[in-house]
Amino acid sequence: MLARTATLFQVLGGFLLLWEAGCRLFDLPTYFLPPPSIVFAELFTAPGWYLKQSFYTLITTLGGFALALAVGVVAAIGITYSKTVEKILYTLLVALNSIPKIALAPLFVIYLGTGMASKIAVSFLIAIFAIVIDTVLGLRSVDPDAVNLLRTMRASRFQELIKIRLPNALPYLFAGMKVAISLALVGAIAGEFVASQEGLGFVILSAQSLMQTTRVYAAIILLGVMGSILFYATDLLEGLICPWHVSQRTAHTGPSHS
Repeated sequence: MLARTATLFQVLGGFLLLWEAGCRLFDLPTYFLPPPSIVFAELFTAPGWYLKQSFYTLITTLGGFALALAVGVVAAIGITYSKTVEKILYTLLVALNSIPKIALAPLFVIYLGTGMASKIAVSFLIAIFAIVIDTVLGLRSVDPDAVNLLRTMRASRFQELIKIRLPNALPYLFAGMKVAISLALVGAIAGEFVASQEGLGFVILSAQSLMQTTRVYAAIILLGVMGSILFYATDLLEGLICPWHVSQRTAHTGPSHS
């Protein structure tokens, strides 16, 4: 994990240096592309305010992600064990996933108001698909011999789920969670674009209307930092819960060379 963190800082540091050098070398106007030094100076002009907006977006993202995780896992179990549920939910999820969520956001504002609830709903809707699809794959990708052995011992379907299917599905679930946490952040921003007086989406929209390019980039950088932290936090949690999985062993030992 420390190696990944060091690599992340090296890559981001190199990117920021190239960005700064490019702006200075080509003498780009700040209204078109401000250099990182000016963007970070903007962040430090009102750190408390930016922190407050970031916290609002973070809470919205985590709320939508947590709801997607809870509902998604239950839905995946239902799809795995019931053909009827599979036909209904899969059709509904595919249909909803095909609709741009920004088109549904105004409806959530009408039904849930302009507060945080409507943003959480958009975040939930855009994140749940990845969790359901990956969890279903994990629940179904079990060794048939292990399932048959458990059934010969007259184990219940609940015991089969707890002892075989869920442990087998954990790596697949975490793969879906890594995608979903980023999508939840996208959904939160989409909700804030439609109707909000707080959050980084509101900061971007209001700054854009006033042609404050530096403030837009400041909010974008904060979103990038937030998304990276959430992703790597999920990855760290996977390492703690699934240290036995081959992906984690490979990540710690590195690829083998013949």
